[in-house]
Formats: sequence, structure tokens, C-alpha cells
Amino acid sequence: MYYRPAILVVINLTGTILRKRKYTNFMPIPFVHSIASWFLKKRIHQMELFLKYPDEVQNELLLKLIDKAKQTEIGKKYGFEDIKSYTDFASIVPITTYEENQEFIERSRRGENNILWPTPIKWFAQSSGTTNARSKYIPVSPESLEDCHYAASKDLLCMYLNNNEGSQLFSGKGLRLGGSKELYKSNGTVYGDLSAILIDNMPFWAEFSSTPSSEVSLLSDWEVKMQAIVDETIQENVTSLAGVPSWMLVLLNNVLETTGKNSILEVWPNLEVYFHGGVSFDPYVDQYQKILSSNKVSYYEIYNASEGFFAIQDQNDSNDLLLMLDYGIFYEFIPMDNYGTPFETIIPLTDVEAGKNYAVVITTNAGLWRYKIGDTVRFISTNPYRIRVSGRTKHHINVFGEELIIENAEEALKSASREAACEIKDYTAAPIFMEGNEKGAHEWIIEFKKQPDDFNAFAKALDQKLQDINSDYAAKRFNNITLKEPTINAARENLFYDWLKGKNKLGGQHKVPRLSNSRSFLEELNALNRR
Repeated sequence: MYYRPAILVVINLTGTILRKRKYTNFMPIPFVHSIASWFLKKRIHQMELFLKYPDEVQNELLLKLIDKAKQTEIGKKYGFEDIKSYTDFASIVPITTYEENQEFIERSRRGENNILWPTPIKWFAQSSGTTNARSKYIPVSPESLEDCHYAASKDLLCMYLNNNEGSQLFSGKGLRLGGSKELYKSNGTVYGDLSAILIDNMPFWAEFSSTPSSEVSLLSDWEVKMQAIVDETIQENVTSLAGVPSWMLVLLNNVLETTGKNSILEVWPNLEVYFHGGVSFDPYVDQYQKILSSNKVSYYEIYNASEGFFAIQDQNDSNDLLLMLDYGIFYEFIPMDNYGTPFETIIPLTDVEAGKNYAVVITTNAGLWRYKIGDTVRFISTNPYRIRVSGRTKHHINVFGEELIIENAEEALKSASREAACEIKDYTAAPIFMEGNEKGAHEWIIEFKKQPDDFNAFAKALDQKLQDINSDYAAKRFNNITLKEPTINAARENLFYDWLKGKNKLGGQHKVPRLSNSRSFLEELNALNRR
């Protein structure tokens, strides 16, 4: 997850960028704040177009993408010149995965052009959303950089400012916590963590209103980088934070340890908002409220990935994310009740229904065509289109027909931890398979920041909440017909950190796989836990 402050420029009435270095010494902060706020709020009026005409905006976008790519290798293969509608597109172009695009992408990484997208692609985001050893390289075109990732960062600020008239966000700096990998060059192209790509492409004036410096942000050793960030940022007037909740929490705890303070607001008294994404915030809410010791700090969620920036929280105190429809991304969806079956269906945005769970398929201005990104979302409303991220297509447990998704797990853990007065730091779960006459079950390994006094009570609370919110799970648990009660294992301190470190997966957007139909992750963690 990455956030790029838009205060980094001052814009005159004709839209010309004024050189920050020339004007910094005599421009008072309130004036800079007012001009930047005025510019960002203009975007609200532009958003009204896709809010009022979402389906028309998406269809027009699709036809523009097809027209631009019609002379590419992929465009000629599928006859883009003859595609005149979404119906044509859906009937001609197949749904794809990374593996089916890998040959094209590898050729692009070797310097070939005009394969998936007409604009030469220099940048490739190395996927860091999985603990699998194999890396994915997602193309990042100039259009996706400017019209998607950077545009979304401005829009995030635009929405926040529009909802918080008294904000003094631009009176200080934004603390960004990106990936820890450096960038690598090969055959004239560059690959690395998405956040590293975004930081490396920032204009020179970005350094003036964000912290830490790009030099520190791009350090490759996560543990060295962490202390360097602490040392540099505690001297700054930080007004906003941006990063993945799990790793930001590590940073903030290190800040308190280094400074000897009890609250982050003692270090940064003007902190007013935390922009977060990458993993669910639910397991961390209580810990953040404790460490910030104040209700004055707002939380704003975003939904982005290496493939693009998709949705932004547009209301205060809301978990709903507005799907952004004019970033060069055309959306389709697969209902999860038939995902991966012979009856799998693919529908456009106009056909989605509120309350249903869907896998996301995208077509982008970086040359991904009908591409499964592996995420699932649930629509909260369709006017406007607001969503919540519900999980991953591969990260769920459905061995016994229980259809347990990450959204269920997060809600149940939050409820059980409050009931048992404990705090959860990390977790993963997997099935216990049936053997002989033995029933199946779920096995959880949980690292607690504060352990429950009664593990049995915690396990019962978790099990009951899962039954309350998931009828399929409840049916399998009824009278232990298929599933027995869950097994809960307590992880030693820093187990998940050590596991990720052993896989060279510290920092950035690296995540612990929460749920799996396989026991491989769980077995590795259990073995490490016994050492």
C-alpha cells in the first residue's frame, strides 16, 4: 500500500506547476494549505460523472482501452478492431490468469514492445501479496502510474479534505511505509515492489512533504530500514500515516520504544489520519486505539494492489469503499457461488447485486485483459457502487462445504477477542482432515499480544460467532455432524515475524495467509513454534 501526498505541488489558476524550491521560503503554510485544498476539491465535481453514470463511464472506458490496443499483438490475436460492445468483448476475449499471461509478460520484461499494451512498459511490480516462492511481475505502464496509482492518491486526499473541513493535513508531513525491496534492472526494464516503483518515480518535490526520505524508504534490509525510519521521522511534524496495518504497528511500537513515550500523539501531536490498506484492519483496531490514545485520529481505508488502485473510503467512520470507475480499469465479476465450477459466470458491473460475494476480474491500461486478480469483494450498495474486500479466491476453507472466508474469520476473531479480553497479533487456520471415523475440524494458530485467561472460553466464543455469521459453517458444526469444535494453538512471540523473515518476506505488502484449504502453511508454523 502506498500514499503519495498531493501537497507536493502548488498550482496557480492556470494549472501550471510552480517550482516548490523557489517559493518555499516565503509562502505561509495556511496559503499552501488553502491552494492545495482548493485544487483537490475540484476533483469532487469530476467524480460526480461516474457516480451519476457509472455503467456508461465503464463501457466508454472499455471501448477506449480496446481501441488503443487494437494494433498490439494481443489486439490482433483477438480482433480488437471488430469489437464494438461489451457483448463482443466478453464473447471473444477469454478470462485469464497470471500463468496464461506469463509468456507475454516475460517477453515484455526482455524489452519487447506492443505485446499487451501499445505504450512501452519499463516497470514491473514484483508481486508481494503471497508467501509463495514464485514471483509475479505485473506490468506498470506510464498510463497506470499517472491515471491510476497517482490519481488515486490525490483522490484519497480529496475525499478526506472534503469530509474534514478543518483539516491541517498539509501543515506537516505524511509518513509513508512502503515495501522494503530495492529495484532491479534487467534488459532495460525495472522490477521491484510496487511501492518502490512509486517512490522512485516521484517528482523531486515529493521529498518536501513526505517522510522518510526516498533513500531510507528503499533500503532493502527491513530491520535496518525500520530503525532508520524511526530515527528520521521522530524529528518531523507528522500529520498522516500510510501503510499496511500489521507493519505500521511494528513501526509505531518501535517509535514508542525509542522515544520512551506512552502515546504516538506525544511524539506527533498533530497526527490526524491513518491511511491503511493491504490487510483487514479489524484485528488491529483495538491496538491502534490503545497506541494512539485518542479519538481525534481518523482511519481511512484503501484497496489497491500491484495490478491497480481500485477503491477508496469516501466517508468518515465507514468501512465501505467507493469503487473508482475512471482509473483506466474495466471491471467484471464472478459470483463466488459458482466460481471455479463448470457453471462459472462472468458479469459486468451493471449486473452485480448488493450483499453478494464476487471474484474480481479486471481489464487495465497496463495491458491486463480480463485478468483474475485473486481477490473477492462484497457489494454493500450499487448506487453508488461501494464494496468491502472479503478475501482471496485461494485463501478460504471449504474442505467440508463450510465456505469460510477471511471476512468471516476477521469478524469472529474480533468478537471473540473482545469477549475474552485478549488481543490478537497474527493468525492462520487450516482444516484437520477426516481420518477413519474421526470428524474434521479447523485448526488455528494464533499469536496473541495479550493472551486470553481461558483458552477454552475463547475457542467457544470464536466457534459460536462463526456459526452465527456463516450458515454453512453452522450446518457442518450442528451436532458435530461434519466438523468438531476448532483447535486453537497459541503461537510463541514473534512466530509469524520469524516465519516471514525466513522466507525473506518482511515488510511492505507481504502478508500471512489467513485461511487455506491446505495444511502446508500451518504445518510449517507449527514446526517452527515447537523449536
